[in-house]
Amino acid sequence: MKKYIGLDIGGTSVKYGLVDENGVVSNKDSFKTKAEDKAGLLDDLVAAVEKIKAIDNSVVGIGVSMPGVVQEDGFLTTSGAVKCFTEINLREILETRTGLKTKIENDANAAAIAEKWIGSAQGIHDYISLVLGTGVGGALVINDQIYRGAHARSGEFGWMIVEDDDIDVEMGSLNFRGATVIGLIRRYNQFSDQPVDDARVIFERADNGEVLAKNVLKSYYHSLAKGIINLEVSFDPAAVIIGGGISNNTEFIEDLNEEIERVRKSHNSINHLDLPLVKAAKLKNDAGMIGAVYQVIHA
Repeated sequence: MKKYIGLDIGGTSVKYGLVDENGVVSNKDSFKTKAEDKAGLLDDLVAAVEKIKAIDNSVVGIGVSMPGVVQEDGFLTTSGAVKCFTEINLREILETRTGLKTKIENDANAAAIAEKWIGSAQGIHDYISLVLGTGVGGALVINDQIYRGAHARSGEFGWMIVEDDDIDVEMGSLNFRGATVIGLIRRYNQFSDQPVDDARVIFERADNGEVLAKNVLKSYYHSLAKGIINLEVSFDPAAVIIGGGISNNTEFIEDLNEEIERVRKSHNSINHLDLPLVKAAKLKNDAGMIGAVYQVIHA
């Protein structure tokens, strides 16, 4: 059985592991992302590859999942929160330094591909995938194919404007309203004298009755629900699948669906429509690695 290395580069951490041709992940590990240090981050990626090769030297390729606009040849037009990788050809660099065939894929596209392969989207032909992390990633699947757009920018749902902000329009975007880190955590910390770096703490404080946590979560759900409904009425998907660490929280999925239903019912033009509720990605934090490796297998 052929083996591959999966690298999932996020704005906060890089997850990696050994992935076989059936999408089974083993020997998982992670390290902090040096998002402002290109040389240092490249060294860390190569070290991770070498670590996995030392465990199984039969690996035949590398699949990389990361945020940003990724061109077919591996050139990164943008790179999301991993700013040091903007306008580099990551595929060429990694192939040169590791000697292994490499494929680079946008993180949300990779997650959508993985869910179609062995996850929650099996048997579904048209769906939307959202990944909530440092920012908001997205993928649009039409007739079993990732729709990439004219400039490989399709699925950048985080750039959508969901709230008004006359001073800085981007602060009203889904990234800054619906992401876990620069959305939920950032907004909570704006008003709290006990800042957090883990969204789970906000949920715990809300469950314990903290008014601020409850209000921030209410606003968070509302912005996210509006963004999802905008996507549903625009693309008419059969399913909306949400990934990222926050999707492991069943309370989050339930409360988000309640808010989606509340907003839908208050919209006179769509309150009679049957819009799909969101469901959690099955593959959780492994989806990026699995989807990127799928692309290597089928390259």
